[in-house]
Amino acid sequence: MDLYEYQAKDLFAAHGVPVGPRQRVVTHPSDAWDAAADYGVPVVIKAQVKTGGRGKAGGVKLAKDADDAEVKAAAILGLDIRGHTVRRLLVVPASTIAEEYYFSFLLDRANRTFLAMASAEGGMEIEELAAERPEALARVPVDANEGVDLARAKEILTAGGFPEPVLDRAAEVVVRLWDTFVAEDATLVEVNPLVRDEDDRIIALDGKVTLDENAAFRHPAHAELVDTEAEDPLESAAKAKGLNYVKLDGQVGIIGNGAGLVMSTLDVVAYAGEEFGGVKPANFLDIGGGASAEIMANGLGIILSDPDVRSVFVNVFGGITACDAVANGIVQAFQLLGTVTKPVVVRLDGNNAAEGRRILDKASLPGLTRLDTMDEAARTAAELAAKGA
Repeated sequence: MDLYEYQAKDLFAAHGVPVGPRQRVVTHPSDAWDAAADYGVPVVIKAQVKTGGRGKAGGVKLAKDADDAEVKAAAILGLDIRGHTVRRLLVVPASTIAEEYYFSFLLDRANRTFLAMASAEGGMEIEELAAERPEALARVPVDANEGVDLARAKEILTAGGFPEPVLDRAAEVVVRLWDTFVAEDATLVEVNPLVRDEDDRIIALDGKVTLDENAAFRHPAHAELVDTEAEDPLESAAKAKGLNYVKLDGQVGIIGNGAGLVMSTLDVVAYAGEEFGGVKPANFLDIGGGASAEIMANGLGIILSDPDVRSVFVNVFGGITACDAVANGIVQAFQLLGTVTKPVVVRLDGNNAAEGRRILDKASLPGLTRLDTMDEAARTAAELAAKGA
């Protein structure tokens, strides 16, 4: 789960990371006027969206007074930044910045470890810095068993080219960022810019945090950080039913058991869809090891409620849950759902596949086509979706 900047900075503050001046989240231009008037100094108006590039898109503006803050807040609210609509703003007193740095901790999936990244050149998009001047960005592996103490923090910062006079103070902040990373079960903690102000304080002037949702059971308070307004309604409905679902932009609804099989199914459907005008998968939905009638009905119900879906492909390889159980689940799911108005293609293989196929053939469910191979079923689902356009 990605956090907004103001949420990330609240989390930082809870772990002792200095986050600078007061901040106020507003949703209306008049609220920005109130905040600026209360501060009595120039303010920065910052769009709250879960993506980078806000400044270049016009989502970060300096306002000299309350009237200017109201005008600039009105210009930013509703702005589209990389597909994210600005619905709230962060208003903070403007800071006098002496130097800008970059720092982050993240999960390095490729190398199965944690990674610290540091650079004395903060403020710009880190992707650009990494591409144009990779030597300016230090990448230092972090042993999870050893963690990051002051000595290790100084080593990382030195590798990143941080000036000697700020090493001690910056290292203290890095240790607290590591504490945040570990305590909150984060996969990313990023500060850009980490700044030295005119009083030589080291401050996290911005913040980006991604939390591991697999650890949500350890953090009940994290539920309060979910932005239900910005969530896709289908993803929210699926989450409420315990389904592993991700909305995509295609036309063929996908249900499978096992993440690997579902990913393969997405590829096969996308390839088959090229023959029919570029039909693509509409979602990722992994029902896991179980395919009870309730789970299947919930999955089909979510997918069929997507107005973009024109056909559904159920692709199941029987393992612990045998294909006859899956087939019975599909039959009962049709009964639970009532009328199924979109074509459903089913491919069953693996444990008890023959019996599962017999059950579906005998049921003669309206709108359901059963096929034996994955390629054949994917092509049929894509063709049906194209015809339903």
